[in-house]
Amino acid sequence: MTKYHKILVVGPSWVGDMVMAQSLFIALKNTHPDCRIDVLAPSWTLSLLERMPDVSKALAVPLPRGKLGLMARIKLGLSLRSEGYDQAILLPNSWKSAIPPFFANIPVRTGYIGECRWGLLNDARKLDKNRLTMTVQRFVALGQSVDDPMPPVCPKPMLTISKDRQQAVIDKFKLTPSAKILALCPGAEYGPAKRWPIEYYAEVARHKIDQGWQVWLFGSDKDKADAAQINRETSGFCTDFTGKTSLAEAVDLMSLANTVVSNDSGLMHVAAALDKKIIAIYGSSDPGFTPPLNAKAKIVSLNLDCAPCFKRDCPLGHTQCLTGIRPEQVLELITLTQSGPQ
Repeated sequence: MTKYHKILVVGPSWVGDMVMAQSLFIALKNTHPDCRIDVLAPSWTLSLLERMPDVSKALAVPLPRGKLGLMARIKLGLSLRSEGYDQAILLPNSWKSAIPPFFANIPVRTGYIGECRWGLLNDARKLDKNRLTMTVQRFVALGQSVDDPMPPVCPKPMLTISKDRQQAVIDKFKLTPSAKILALCPGAEYGPAKRWPIEYYAEVARHKIDQGWQVWLFGSDKDKADAAQINRETSGFCTDFTGKTSLAEAVDLMSLANTVVSNDSGLMHVAAALDKKIIAIYGSSDPGFTPPLNAKAKIVSLNLDCAPCFKRDCPLGHTQCLTGIRPEQVLELITLTQSGPQ
């Protein structure tokens, strides 16, 4: 593998993908311990990058998700020329993501061909989906030579949490730390076909509360109604953080939990990178493609003939891939995780 001293990684726009991108950062550092890795990414991901010790500097893309902003991207690229990067690695497959590295005059620009990026990339790779079956493998492979064995070895993401950050959220939200905290993540940004029924989450919460556990609810503003329903069905005994925290605070809070039950979502990948015990529920998505990168994780998937369909809404109208996963099954797995490796 050619050695590059200063690397700019253009990061993804989803929480889960950014967590998995850390596997690339760790792999680069394992191969070249003295290399410098800067990451160009949406501003809301910067708090994740701050918790990745392999990243030297995080640079915010000054544009909202989905906006082309051609002139802004060109200007951004021009402003990066003085940084003297040896290589750019582009994790998104979009055309627009290749504009800043091109105008930054970075001599080696590596990425998958994606949206006809010939010219913008000069180390354009053709993605072999049969050899690189997982998202994390595709990310890590871009940090390797085309001649290296595939699929690559993928280090496990590991977010770093300080005691000071934990204490800050404990103080802010007036919490009582405990060894018996269950985090529930009922949302999934992609759509309803990835969301386990809210009444099932509520049943799990009720059982654990009856056993003396604290139950914390996590999610964005979009998940507030679902969290409120869970709390109603548990007589208000859950601690609801949905829409009340920054991503940074959510990460630090989740680091205090014992076990996490989550849909296939960004927060699931955060929990995995925090080395939590996880019950990961899969409906329309493929646990082989984006699994939680954590040996403690228990994946629940019915493997129906119609799944994975990768649709936002169930095309058959029944979402049996999720409704068929019963609360008792998840509760049993939570119990098993408590008797397994700590």
